[in-house]
Amino acid sequence: MLLDSLHLDAAAFEAGTGWAIKPEGACRGDVCVPLPVEARADGDVDVEVVAQRLGMPLVAGDGPDVWAVGPATAPTGRALTTAVAPELELPDLRTGDLFRLSSLHGQKVLLLAWASW
Repeated sequence: MLLDSLHLDAAAFEAGTGWAIKPEGACRGDVCVPLPVEARADGDVDVEVVAQRLGMPLVAGDGPDVWAVGPATAPTGRALTTAVAPELELPDLRTGDLFRLSSLHGQKVLLLAWASW
């Protein structure tokens, strides 16, 4: 999630991360992670405090007022909750036929993405 401020209203934080800020803490589904009092500042969410508590990477950009916050690792310690990939369908560069990722079901697969920019 890209940010232009480290203070967001709770609805914007939930829309961008999936974590709802409630009196019992940051909640997603049946999981709630308790938050310190300083996680809420003047009615807003202090993203820096919440990100640290949820294990979300927070990175400052080159310019002023630019941050990126990554997925939470709390409470499991893992960012990915599953290793199941969504269906991916791309044309084969040689034949033009569609290749479906699901055709490799049950096999280990490494997806490599590259861009020149």
